[in-house]
Amino acid sequence: MELYSLLTIAAVAAIVTFGMYITLITLADKIFEKQRWDIRSKNTEIILPLRLQAYERMCLFLERITPNQLLLRMSGSATNALEFQQILLREIREEFNHNLAQQVYMSDDAWENIKKAVNEVQSLINQAANDVPAEAPANDLARKIFERVIQQDIQPCTYALKVVKEEIQRNF
Repeated sequence: MELYSLLTIAAVAAIVTFGMYITLITLADKIFEKQRWDIRSKNTEIILPLRLQAYERMCLFLERITPNQLLLRMSGSATNALEFQQILLREIREEFNHNLAQQVYMSDDAWENIKKAVNEVQSLINQAANDVPAEAPANDLARKIFERVIQQDIQPCTYALKVVKEEIQRNF
């Protein structure tokens, strides 16, 4: 009889201990889930504005390196075609390097399209420069770049800008 009482007490103690264990685990999970939610919420408060700013900066960057805008902004800064070509390429490179960190906040697809647009604009400038003598007036190079832009169906930056805008709309 004494053994039966001892086993009963041990069984009840085991059930109570197991119940307390389950209760504590459930409570701890809820506390950890709330903490994870709070951390995610804080991250969203901090990261969301940074991501939006990155997209805004890249839209501005793409607009600034669009050949039409670039040529208008940089006109009169060189005397000959070779110097103008170098100024245009340096301006694109500096703008790109200034915005390089923005890739952290963007998808790989958007960033690849931005890099492709940069390469296309640089290529367009170099191709136009090959058609103009190095000592020709800078306006001749500008005119040749405009001609090449007109010949293309789509501006080099247009598709990248479209991809960035679509990503903004999807995420925000």
